[in-house]
Amino acid sequence: MLLHSSLSFSLPLENPILIFALILFIILFAPLILNKLRIPHLIGLIIAGAAIGPYGFHLMDRDSSIILFGTVGLQYIMFLAGLEIDMAEFKKNSIKSLVFGLITFIIPMTLGSLLSYYVLGFSWFTSILLASMFASHTLIAYPIVSKFGVTKNRAVNVTVGGTMITDTLALLVLAVIAGMSTGEINNEFWIRLGVSVLIFVAIVVFLFPLIGRWFFKTFHDSISQYIFVLGMVFLGAFLAEAAGIEGIIGAFLAGLSLNRLIPHTSALMNRIEFVGNALFIPFFLIGVGMLIDYTVFFKDSETIIVAGFMIVVATTSKFIAAFITQKIYGYSADERRLIFGLSNAQAAATLAAVLVGYNIILNQTEVNEALKIGEVVEPVRLLSESILNGTILMILFTCTIASFVVQKGARNLALSEESEESEEDVVESEERILIPVNNLETAEELVDLSVTIKSKRNKDGLYVLNVIEDVDSSNGLGDKRAKKILEKASSLAAGSDNKIHELLRYDLNVVNGITNVVKENKITDLIIGLHKKKGLTESFLGHLTAGILDRCNTTTFIYKSQQPLATIKRHLIFVPLGAEKELGFPFWMVKVWNIGRNTGTKMMFYGSSQTLEVIRALQSKHPVECEFKEFSDWDDFLVLKADVKQNDNLIIVMSRKGNLSHNPTMNKIPNYLTKYFNQFSFTLIYPLQSFEDNVGNLDLRNSSVLEPLRENLGRLDEIGKNLLRVFKIKS
Repeated sequence: MLLHSSLSFSLPLENPILIFALILFIILFAPLILNKLRIPHLIGLIIAGAAIGPYGFHLMDRDSSIILFGTVGLQYIMFLAGLEIDMAEFKKNSIKSLVFGLITFIIPMTLGSLLSYYVLGFSWFTSILLASMFASHTLIAYPIVSKFGVTKNRAVNVTVGGTMITDTLALLVLAVIAGMSTGEINNEFWIRLGVSVLIFVAIVVFLFPLIGRWFFKTFHDSISQYIFVLGMVFLGAFLAEAAGIEGIIGAFLAGLSLNRLIPHTSALMNRIEFVGNALFIPFFLIGVGMLIDYTVFFKDSETIIVAGFMIVVATTSKFIAAFITQKIYGYSADERRLIFGLSNAQAAATLAAVLVGYNIILNQTEVNEALKIGEVVEPVRLLSESILNGTILMILFTCTIASFVVQKGARNLALSEESEESEEDVVESEERILIPVNNLETAEELVDLSVTIKSKRNKDGLYVLNVIEDVDSSNGLGDKRAKKILEKASSLAAGSDNKIHELLRYDLNVVNGITNVVKENKITDLIIGLHKKKGLTESFLGHLTAGILDRCNTTTFIYKSQQPLATIKRHLIFVPLGAEKELGFPFWMVKVWNIGRNTGTKMMFYGSSQTLEVIRALQSKHPVECEFKEFSDWDDFLVLKADVKQNDNLIIVMSRKGNLSHNPTMNKIPNYLTKYFNQFSFTLIYPLQSFEDNVGNLDLRNSSVLEPLRENLGRLDEIGKNLLRVFKIKS
């Protein structure tokens, strides 16, 4: 038993439990208090770290545990930036990222080097190394962007991509200057650096996705998946350091490599963001605050002059780079604020540079000779103590400026996007997705698909159903099994921060139960799952067609998952001739589009030239990674087998008999899938369809054709108009 007398409350605190509890309460209350003063929570944590640190009230030391958690937090910020980036936008803006990265590197390097040499009188080595500190930056304000939900904004994509470029160049300058100062630069140095960096990039970019896909296909335990992701992040960071560059580059590349394996709507993504934002990132910010020494203001005038110079040059040069980028690409003022704020904060690479420069003693030989004869010679450092202290102040000021600027820009953009999306509110409020589940093994796959295809703002439109036939109603085991399935589905949805409505129904048969629930709850989308070991038989599809497809005019998905949705490399979507002219086209298209947006997976569309023209127009307004291939002869459907590769998912748009896009070959599709494509995941989509051939000639508000649809879907006509307006689709 721990005696009261053995507890120590002397400062600095030494009890690890008390230290950890204190930090947790700081993480909890510091942002809450300062948010009332409209101060960003990041600054609140930095200020709190300064208050409790060795230069404040000295409640605790910045010991190895703080450094460890802080390092984890820094890598986490860079990893999240790579993981959350929109890969389609990233590729689209890759040239812009390169241009911005060079601009935000060259301008601070040029201004910093010239002004340090001619104004402060530093040597060229010192001036160039100091300028590299201005050029590098840390995405310390990225959590603010994530909080406001604007991580996919084009300015954010450009800045995140440019960060990797400018930080890599700045850290390369650090390595070169450090080597030249100590006389280690030679041909062998360049060869070793070049080869090691190439090996590092090859491992992370090519090998990490292969390992990740294998792991996620093999292990489905949520804890194992999260630990695996953490391990890959820090393995990437370690490989970067082993290659001779900073670990943050490795963490960022690891995020890019795993981007497509961790959908933004998945439960795993929710866990990654939660743990990082709740624990690791706040630890890093508190650790940065503990570095701040307020006494430097009173030590000497040189420190104040140097610190002021560093703050002005770093901030001005980064603003000029952001302003030039804005003018080149026509960005808005708020997007410029995001670019400037994200690229202005100095932390990780800056600290690395100043510590390396401070530890390089230029007169080391003279110092060693003096020590031999008992004399003391003052070491001449590449970066002086005044620069070291000035760097800490620069970190504080730039992080503060960055947080305020990013908060303002992100808030304005979020409000702007919210007003633009107001027209979609009806769509999202009316969207109701039903998942009939009768098997524990398929529950996770069906919930994953439903969360992936739903509108991002729809948190309350998922329904899971288990139907107990009347013949089994007297058996209590049926009730227990049904409730167990429903509870698992609810738990899976909650893991991705979605609510799901549990429906338990007693009916004459399963088909009757599903159709009645669709009508009663005004379901807009129906997802039916197939077990992995079972094929899509004609008898099953015939029973389904006679029962559900003919009685429920909803967008219906028949899904067979051969592997987790996140491990799919490509989605091959086969669209029949005339599908774009039917009423249900925008309804199923928005769901397929959400798969591309939320997973970042490549989409390959097969269809007629007219159909592909409409989809191309959609892709230009809402970019996802797409390829298009003309294909209209469904009699030769099996010819496409050569295009299907491992880790592909087939999405085949079908049609109810008698509608415009129906093709007699569709009757053979179930047999083709079972016989030739059974090893692949596939989805059959039966769109909502009207009896009019041309949606452009249909009055959605007054046509009597829509009366049966209104009965099932409520305000379907308004939803249809909203979708058509959102996508601007013309028949």
